[in-house]
Amino acid sequence: MSTPRLPRIAVVGVSSLIGEAVIDELRARKMPMAELHALDDERSAGSPVSDEEAKLTVGDVAAFDFARVDLAFFCGRAALSERYAQAAAAHAWVIDGSAAFRARTDVPLVAADVNPSVLESIGPRGLIALPGSASVALATVLAPLHRLAGLARVEVATYQAVSGSGRGAMDELAGETVAMLSGKKARGRAFGRQIAFNVIPLVDTLDAEGVSREERRLWEETRRVLNLPSLGINVTAVRVPVFFGHSLAVHASFERPVSVGEALQVLQRGSGLSVIDAESLAEFPTPATLATAPDQVYVGRIRADLTRDRGLNFWVVADNVRKCAAHNAVSVAQILVNRCQ
Repeated sequence: MSTPRLPRIAVVGVSSLIGEAVIDELRARKMPMAELHALDDERSAGSPVSDEEAKLTVGDVAAFDFARVDLAFFCGRAALSERYAQAAAAHAWVIDGSAAFRARTDVPLVAADVNPSVLESIGPRGLIALPGSASVALATVLAPLHRLAGLARVEVATYQAVSGSGRGAMDELAGETVAMLSGKKARGRAFGRQIAFNVIPLVDTLDAEGVSREERRLWEETRRVLNLPSLGINVTAVRVPVFFGHSLAVHASFERPVSVGEALQVLQRGSGLSVIDAESLAEFPTPATLATAPDQVYVGRIRADLTRDRGLNFWVVADNVRKCAAHNAVSVAQILVNRCQ
């Protein structure tokens, strides 16, 4: 019996927050690999990679031959994905974390804790899209509740960390905070207005109907991942002055009666979930505390909706970069690799 060949892996966009997190996740899981290529655009080429196990430098993605790898992670930069991902998918599995291909119905959209069965139709190469971080967090909690009682409608407000807009947005929050505590004015460049000590009810741009791109993405992606194309999902997406960790206030209505106790039991058995009940020392999840653990979506404040029958309210927190992006990407990769062993 022949020994399975170890995968040759490339990480594209390695200089981004998600790219760094994917490298960390690969190392943390000790994922076997024959080679690891760190790639980005020419601006980052030649720079050292933050990797404790190997001395890697960033290669220029434009000069890379993807026939050299079996698996490529594209880490959140839509421009790189749009330019190189489809060509790479002719040679390898491409796991794309950007928004470039999420809306294409011919490209599988996968949250590993929710719909891994979608990967069964993927051959030895091909393109796989990952949902946005808020969609991953929401779908991870809704999936077991839907199996329990049947989702009828979801109302959700997201409170999204600035890291969702990249390293520059994090630098902006840090700089504005220091400036304002020193009596100076905030620049307000990253989000068009001050983000420090502020809440902005807009993530991405608005369309003609007054709906933001993030709000539309959230309901479209969650419907696809749950395989509930007609599910009513009403969304307000908000940017908050937090570095890491998206939070969601969720109000879900069900087709069948469901008690808080039943919901707790099914969520405690849910994949990728950690339930924080009111009697625990933590009491409820927050971005600055429990969300820093990278492998779980946390849910708490679970309670009945006292204004309507068959309704539950709950609070969700997850690290948007590590859990919802990098952890999901590497989980998808492990499913594909393990299937071929």
